[in-house]
Amino acid sequence: MTEITDFDALREAMAENSAQPEGPARNARAEELLTAAEKLNVPLAVVEALGHQLKVYNYSSEKGKMFVPFARLLRMWDERPEDFDAYETHSLHWVFKWVSAGMLDQPHVPLASIEKWLGEMEHRYRLAGHSERAVRSAEHSVAAHVGDVARAERAYAAWLAADRDSMADCHACELHVQGWWQAEQGRDAQALELWGPVLEGEYSCAHEPHTALASSLLPLLRLGREEEARSHHLRGFRLVRAMESMRGAYAEHVEFCALTGNEARGLELLAERPAYFTDDGQPQSKLDFMSVVALLMDRLTVLGLGERQVPGPAGREWTARELAAHAREVALALAGRFDERNGTAHVSERARARMARQPLAERLPLGVRSVRPAPPTARPAVPVPGTAQPDLPALLAEARRLSDTLRPGAVEAWAAAAEAAEGAGLDPRDRAEMADHEAMSLGSEGAELFERAAGLYLEAGDPGEALAARARGAYVRALAGDVEGAVAAVTGPYDEVLALYAADGTGIRQTASVVMSRARIMTRRAHGGESGPVPLAEAEAAVREVLALVEGRAGEDVRLAARVAEARAMLGELAGLAGDLERAAELFARGAAAFVAAGLPWFAVEYEARLGSLAHHLGDMAEAERALRAALEHGGAHLEAPGRAQLHLQLAEVVGGRGEAVEAARHALEAAHWADEAGESGTLGAWARQQLGGFLLRQGRWAEAAEVLESALPELTAETHGDGAVVQTQWWLGDCLSELGEHRAAAERRLQAAEIARQWPEQHDHATLAHLAGESLGQAGLPAEADRAYARAGDLWRELGNIHGLVRSLRARAWLELRAEDGLGGARGLMEEAVRECEAARKAATDEETRQQLVAELGHTHRQFGDLLARSAAEDAEGAPVLEGFEEALAQVVRSAEVFASLGDGALHSRTGAELAAGRLEADLGRPADATARARAVLAAYEGHDDAEATDGDGDAVRARRAEAEQLLRLVAERPD
Repeated sequence: MTEITDFDALREAMAENSAQPEGPARNARAEELLTAAEKLNVPLAVVEALGHQLKVYNYSSEKGKMFVPFARLLRMWDERPEDFDAYETHSLHWVFKWVSAGMLDQPHVPLASIEKWLGEMEHRYRLAGHSERAVRSAEHSVAAHVGDVARAERAYAAWLAADRDSMADCHACELHVQGWWQAEQGRDAQALELWGPVLEGEYSCAHEPHTALASSLLPLLRLGREEEARSHHLRGFRLVRAMESMRGAYAEHVEFCALTGNEARGLELLAERPAYFTDDGQPQSKLDFMSVVALLMDRLTVLGLGERQVPGPAGREWTARELAAHAREVALALAGRFDERNGTAHVSERARARMARQPLAERLPLGVRSVRPAPPTARPAVPVPGTAQPDLPALLAEARRLSDTLRPGAVEAWAAAAEAAEGAGLDPRDRAEMADHEAMSLGSEGAELFERAAGLYLEAGDPGEALAARARGAYVRALAGDVEGAVAAVTGPYDEVLALYAADGTGIRQTASVVMSRARIMTRRAHGGESGPVPLAEAEAAVREVLALVEGRAGEDVRLAARVAEARAMLGELAGLAGDLERAAELFARGAAAFVAAGLPWFAVEYEARLGSLAHHLGDMAEAERALRAALEHGGAHLEAPGRAQLHLQLAEVVGGRGEAVEAARHALEAAHWADEAGESGTLGAWARQQLGGFLLRQGRWAEAAEVLESALPELTAETHGDGAVVQTQWWLGDCLSELGEHRAAAERRLQAAEIARQWPEQHDHATLAHLAGESLGQAGLPAEADRAYARAGDLWRELGNIHGLVRSLRARAWLELRAEDGLGGARGLMEEAVRECEAARKAATDEETRQQLVAELGHTHRQFGDLLARSAAEDAEGAPVLEGFEEALAQVVRSAEVFASLGDGALHSRTGAELAAGRLEADLGRPADATARARAVLAAYEGHDDAEATDGDGDAVRARRAEAEQLLRLVAERPD
């Protein structure tokens, strides 16, 4: 570490330390810098070092340390105020507020001392001529903390009535505290109204909108504004995640997770900050944190997860139940210390109320990966002797009603009846139906049970239903992959049932069941692709046999109506296999409509979903959207999680394709949620999150998009999702991070994406990503790395024959080179190369449109060349080199104006911009007449453009150019001869 030997070196070191992340390392460095300052024998150096130390303590978990440097500063001020310059005098009075708030957060500081300091602050502010606004704000904090509502309201009113001056907190901080008080008093709508300018970015500071976003979460939920709450959580958590001093705001995000069914995410948040469990520097924020830890652990315990291992204080393993008890004990002990100091019970009452809060939403999907912890499987309840047993006849009647009318839940109803019937004597018919429905629940593993059901149906005297059960057993063999075995197995029941039906030995319902099972098997066989059109023809004949048997004879029998609807849809399936997609879509639509007409909309879902996919493939987006919406509506609560996720994801793609990014994001969010519920987080869920991130990005919701994309990225793999999806996610994430000002991280994402795209046959994406990485690296202050990225991009643009990309990479490298010591020569060479490339490409252009685009690029290159030379000259010492630099810059800018002029009115704004730049250079070179002529020429060029203001964005450019020209005229007129 470099030794500090003078005041300038000390200031530089303090500035460096201020830029470091919050935490003990930064605090320790501030302590070292104070020691170095004391050795300089410069009183102001000690004052500044103490102020620096106080600041870093305040923005850390060691706030309690700031009282010592403040007391020393105050003593120095009282003894020798002349040692303080204007800035340090202001700072000393400013940090009075920090100290009074800091004392309030430390229960060992007596309340009488706090009140004394409040009085001292009021006295010193009055002497210094400051408004009492900051004093009344501090008084309000004291009154609110101890629970003196009447005094707090008086102080609040006096605070707002007092004039704002240099001692008032920034607008953002004031509005946050004012909104917090309104929310504390149950006035959520007023709180959010006050926070509005902070949440919308009108006011900001080091800790805002961080705390306002966190504080807004519960009020938004209480008002039913869940979409905003979700957005504020994703935005706000990203801001507080890396800031050690924001434990209180961090706790509010954990609390939000606990109260919205996002317990798993709450646990992830706890795991990210293990030190928060034990840091003692600010007891108030520790109380807040441990209170919400207790709340979250209680939620897990209620969900049956009390024995689950959870993150907690280091040194041992914790279950949720154990951590709940520990956190509650710590929180109440801290609250008790505050109350003992304050002489009230207010802090404990608030802590208990917070720990007892109930969920505000059963489950609020966030878009980030967070699967709700599943409770252990409950054991079947053991009947207690003497208690009422289920009514078996009623259970049987309900199960039969559901199955006869094809209602959802029939299989479960028969299972409940079977459980209740254990040990009871049942007739064969009842046992047959129970076995039949149990077999249905087993899917491809139910063949043996279907045979058992068939035997029971025979015993019950229903040979037709026995044949139907055997046919169902044959079909599940096809589901298990034995299609030919299924064909053989269904042949006997098929022949027998037709004969039995002809002899009036069974009804149409049983016959239709067998014929449909055979049609299903034959359709399955057609899917196997065996021997070309033969299986297709056989399958179609089998399906048409169902229609011939049932169509027009269903009456009020929903089972028969369902056979007709399914047969129509199966014909659509076969048409699709034959390649007739339009016919397939038509038949799927007819089948789905028939199910809906029969009062069985849930059976329409599968075919509406297929229709949606087909219509999408055929380019009929309106029909695709209609079908997918219908599928979601008709499925309703009966849709299983995987199907719901797929439908929402398809709908997101269709809706997003027509530019509706907001609605598309809602569907992608639902898709991610239901994929997580289905246990498909790493497959379908990751894809949904990737799409959600893209739709959020399209809305300019950069922080939310970044959170979602970062959540998706670890689960996106080239094997499952394709390397294109991985590259696109990295690309989008880089764009988000760039917009958020996280340029180094943006560069990393763009370079990672570029490395994957390097392997692709088509290299345009590789070149674009390398170029974007260069931009990010340059903005991150890494010029050497940026130059390498731009050079890589330039080589690729050259290979691709993309002159625009090549020229822009050369210009970017020139500006980077100019930053280097003695870099003008290299920068000049790169700009000259960019000009040569443009000229050569313009001459070689074979069509007029391409030529004009290259001429425009040449104009921009000359303009940037002139700007670069002018900037370099302006940074030189005065004298001949400066004038020469301006002359050279002027020549380039004039050339730019001439090039743009050759393009006519289409390049008017670019030409006049270059003319004005030339005019400013001529003014700097002492040629007022030439500069004046340029400005007047620009004004003349815009004569007759008055109507542009009312048309489009072109009016802004017109007004801007006129204003620049008028300014240049004033500049020239005001300069001495």
